[in-house]
Amino acid sequence: MTTGWKYRKLTVALAATAVLAGGVGVAGADVLAGAPPATAAGAHSGWDGITREQVRIDFGEGWVTNAELTYPSRAKGRLPLVVMLHGSGRNDMNQTLPDGGGSTFVPLAQGANREGFATLRFNKRGVTGVGPVESTDPAQLNPKNPYEQIQQDAAAAIRFGAASKRIDPNKIFLLGHSEGTNVAANLAADPKAFGIPTPAGVIAMGVVGKDIRTLLTLQLFGRQLLQLHDEFDLDADGQLTALEASDGLAGQPAEVAEQFRAILLDGDRVLASTDRNGDGQIAIDAEAGAVLREASRIDEYPNVPGLEELQEYVADIARFPTVTQALPKFAGPTLLLNGENDLQTPARAAIAADTAVAAAGNRDHTLIIYPGMAHTMNITPKFTPEFRGPDAQVVTDVRAWLKSHR
Repeated sequence: MTTGWKYRKLTVALAATAVLAGGVGVAGADVLAGAPPATAAGAHSGWDGITREQVRIDFGEGWVTNAELTYPSRAKGRLPLVVMLHGSGRNDMNQTLPDGGGSTFVPLAQGANREGFATLRFNKRGVTGVGPVESTDPAQLNPKNPYEQIQQDAAAAIRFGAASKRIDPNKIFLLGHSEGTNVAANLAADPKAFGIPTPAGVIAMGVVGKDIRTLLTLQLFGRQLLQLHDEFDLDADGQLTALEASDGLAGQPAEVAEQFRAILLDGDRVLASTDRNGDGQIAIDAEAGAVLREASRIDEYPNVPGLEELQEYVADIARFPTVTQALPKFAGPTLLLNGENDLQTPARAAIAADTAVAAAGNRDHTLIIYPGMAHTMNITPKFTPEFRGPDAQVVTDVRAWLKSHR
């Protein structure tokens, strides 16, 4: 039906580009080139006084990835290390964001370096360079058991860092964003199984505190209901009159307005096919919700049409514990950060994860929920978020936490 197709065009695209968020790859790159020598680079803003050592890490299965080890140029002795773990998708070492939005990891790495930490950033398997730029090798772009492979690659990066003469192997911190929070929690919960030292601490930003089916349901379907409640139903009675629907469309992006109009209005009246009881109003949950849920086809999970390329990933990550399930098994310090406006990994799930950590007896746990911030930890509209690098306050809080745990 036309209504369903209009709705699915945007929601499926959102989930397909970033199930748990991250950058957007660019196809057609060459095979990995040789790495340049170590440099103490100040050419790019923020890197002054920081040595940027280009390194390569063997992930096995025929893939050697480019990475960058950074540390204060005047540092002496072995340093604590922060290993940065990406969100989902084929992300480069910076987790470069789409549409010129900057990057997630560069400001965090620079901040950690200024607190006396080394940092290790690496290209994900299948990524040949910053952009991100992708390989043309399908075996590397789509490995078997993709989430498990991401875990193993992260473990290889940690082992590489631990073996560096500049690093204290007993002071390795894991900083994950989105998917990376799940990876960090899984590794920290059972480091021996991954052949890594027990982490000195875990920082999780955009916390994957719920299972993948729940998160996909929110992304493909639930966010639309939330928007109808938050931005259309000003009297909070759960019903939309034609006037409320019309007013709610005002100021919306054209594509969003078109989608909602298609299920709410027929001219200046509510749409009869959505108003199933014929009372002249649309019940958001019972009537609009039924239409939106049917259009999303989320109830066909895991075989949701339009997400065929993600099915193997979705099935694989579902085999592993969420942050809420895994992180309580880690006894070390934890810092959980989440945007209040996050519609990919909601703040409520981060609260549940932190509560589970506390219930397990961990006394060194911190949770910060940021008003006005969305999934990439920047202040942005809730329902039309823009990908940008982390807000300065987030960087400040990470630096302060690292300093207190050095």
